[in-house]
Amino acid sequence: QVQLVESGGGLVQAGGSLRLSCAASGSIFSINTMGWYRQATGEQRELVATITNNGITKYADSVKGRFTISRDNAKNTVYLQMNSLKPEDTAVYYCNADYIGPFRYGMNAWGKGTLVTVSS
Repeated sequence: QVQLVESGGGLVQAGGSLRLSCAASGSIFSINTMGWYRQATGEQRELVATITNNGITKYADSVKGRFTISRDNAKNTVYLQMNSLKPEDTAVYYCNADYIGPFRYGMNAWGKGTLVTVSS
């Protein structure tokens, strides 16, 4: 089993910044893509940003230029730097990882989420 533990959420005023972290631990052979998704109340979960193990990134149009995803492969950790936050960024943010388990099967894991609230 793999555990993804997010941290860094909280309450911030519009225009402010937050940095989310997600650390993966457990039975991991290797991690491929890691990413952040979010789900606002009453909405479907949506992609925010992803990053491959060689640093290729992808962003939702709504966060381009404001959010930056990065990772530390040695620590199995992914980060999301969020700047110029808007009230519409308010959501629970979930970490996700595609990884290879100890028996060399491809697997996927989700964190439990961290709440980001942006006040106007």
